Amino acid sequence: MVRKISWAALCVLSGLVAAPAWASAVLQCVPYARIVSGVALRGDALTWWEQAENRYKRGNRPEKGAVLAFRPNGPMVLGHVAVVSRVLDDRRVLIRHANWSVPGAIEEDVLTIDVSPDGDWSQVRVWNSPTNQMGARMNPTYGFIYPVKAKLHDFTPDPALGSSVRFARADADRWDDGAVPTATAKSRTVAEPMLARAAMERTRKDSRKGAPRLEPDMMAVAFADSTPSQRSLSAIIADVKRDAVLN
Repeated sequence: MVRKISWAALCVLSGLVAAPAWASAVLQCVPYARIVSGVALRGDALTWWEQAENRYKRGNRPEKGAVLAFRPNGPMVLGHVAVVSRVLDDRRVLIRHANWSVPGAIEEDVLTIDVSPDGDWSQVRVWNSPTNQMGARMNPTYGFIYPVKAKLHDFTPDPALGSSVRFARADADRWDDGAVPTATAKSRTVAEPMLARAAMERTRKDSRKGAPRLEPDMMAVAFADSTPSQRSLSAIIADVKRDAVLN
């Protein structure tokens, strides 16, 4: 029988899924990104940026099919990789990635916003499907790795890669209207808070409209609820309190 679990608890789990404890049990971000993007790199996500040197072009401009490489940050000790599925504007893209909001979960066409002061995609916020809003944590990145040929490949679940569930598929067209304001020379020092507030306000408006449409898979909830955390209760409570302040 599936026990009830709060979305707030799942939000906390989003910071844990890239840790080594999950590595042998669930689908990781690396094989998913490799298959979907066609970028033939292996090893931990944090090594992809250096591995790509002299093999793939790299940069700080989003392009469809490019891999966004995340730096290690907090409990996300191995970094993270995601694939750009659509560029909405200079500050907003949709991504496809695995093992982010819930262990082993696949999320497709969800929003990611550039909140870096210089607009160079060095710091982003990522949509959190369980809470139906932008994640509270700012995530530093290396930049984008561009495949030889930009193409989104289908991903077929394979037990050999670890267990996985398609937790959410957002309606990609829902993100088309609205844009995140860009920083000016005068406002650059407060650009990130301004962008974050704009993202939150857009999320609240979208929630009132009942969008984006998501397809939650309760198997993911059951998995998250039954899988033991490797962190202490006090550490989890501290994360919840911090995220509440950031929100």
